[in-house]
Order: sequence, then structure tokens, then C-alpha cells
Amino acid sequence: MNVGCCGVNFGSLSSSIAALRFPNWPRSLSFSSRTLIPFSSLSTPTPMDSSPRPAKPWLLVGLGNPGKKYNGTRHNVGFEMVDAIAEAEGISISSVSFKALFGKGFIGNVPVMLAKPQTFMNVSGESVGAIVSYYKIPLKQVLVIFDDLDLPFAKLRLLPKGGHGGHNGMRSVIDHFKGSRDFPRLRIGIGRPPGKMDTANFVLSPFSKREREELDFTFQNGVEAVRILLLEGFNKSASFVNTAKSLEQHSQ
Repeated sequence: MNVGCCGVNFGSLSSSIAALRFPNWPRSLSFSSRTLIPFSSLSTPTPMDSSPRPAKPWLLVGLGNPGKKYNGTRHNVGFEMVDAIAEAEGISISSVSFKALFGKGFIGNVPVMLAKPQTFMNVSGESVGAIVSYYKIPLKQVLVIFDDLDLPFAKLRLLPKGGHGGHNGMRSVIDHFKGSRDFPRLRIGIGRPPGKMDTANFVLSPFSKREREELDFTFQNGVEAVRILLLEGFNKSASFVNTAKSLEQHSQ
């Protein structure tokens, strides 16, 4: 019997307390020194956010040409898409690393790095390859965003892999990935040159006011597509991209 200094039977008292607080426990269980519960049998509390995070961050790269001369041109929509992601997610990309404007942050609970290579389009791989090599990022977690002449204007296309399609920036990236094409890419349609306009002049030309409005809407869809890609997976993101309405359809 466990009797205290005032004649109280603590064994009976603790059993009564246990019965009140934990009515489903066996009546024979008490809080006496003989019924200790080892720490090894206690479960570890589950964190509020228990969703797994990737071991390595995602790298989101927009291709383009550096300098004010090329700001707002068709060939630089990759840069603009990364800027839209950075603004939406509150990520600063003002530092310079690996020959790129560079920033780190999170999208949801997923760590990300944003990069805008400053090497000029045709040698973008020098920057992208260096980032991937230094951080040992799996290619399946490298999303390259670039302009595409073969897509209708402001149309998005998300692909799990593929070739360079004649795009010199993508050609350089693939070369610095030792020829591997197994990485996702988000293509942004800029349309074809009108009439007999030279292709090089076309891709370096600015957008009209109407085109800019439509493109800004496309960037909103692109931001959402990237969020879905990182948080829910490629298939759901590709489905979103393929069913996303254009600004004209949205306004009808």
C-alpha cells in the first residue's frame, strides 16, 4: 500500500483519477511507481506539415538575352515567366551567381531556385550546366522555360522531355547536360513571323499592346502551372496547361 504523510492511499487515489480522465483504460492500471511506461513505447508527434520535401531543390530557368536592348522582346519571354514566378512567390532574384541572375525560395513547401542566365541565349547552357553540377540537381527537377516559334502566340506547352527544336538556347542547355534531353520544359508560343519578315528580326521584336495583355494573362497561367507541377506532379500540371483558356476565351 502506498500511504502518504496524511494517511492518503495514493495508489487508490491515482487509480480513481485515471478512471475519470481515461475511462477506457483497464481498472487495474494505476500511476504507481510499478507501472511506468517506457519512452520507447510513446509515439512521436506528427508535425503539422508532414508532406515530404524533395532532397534537392527544383531549378526553374528562363532563357533570354541580357540587357535593356532585349527587354520585352519575344525571345525573352522565358525571362519574363521567371519574373512572374518570382513576384507571385515573393522570391528575390537580384543576386548574381553562375553567370545568372539567381534567387532561392519556396513554392509551397518545395525549395526552388530561379535563374535567368546572363550569358546570351546561344550559350545559356554554360550557366544552367554549372548550377545543376554544383547543386547536383536531378534533371527531372530542372524546368527550362523558353520561347517557341512553332506554338500559337501565348499558348503554353509543358513537356517531360524532348529535343531543342532548333532553339539555340535549348541546344546549348542539352549540350551542357552531356546530350541528355530528359528534363521538363515549358514552351511559350510567340507565333510565326508575318509575311516575309526575317525570323531573327521577329524574335527580337517587341509585343504590341494587345499582345502584351494576352501574354500577361498567359504568365498567370504559367505561374499556376508551375505551382501544380511542383506540388501535385507533372500529369496534373500538363492537364491544366492543355485545358487553360486564353484571354479571349476567358473574356467571353
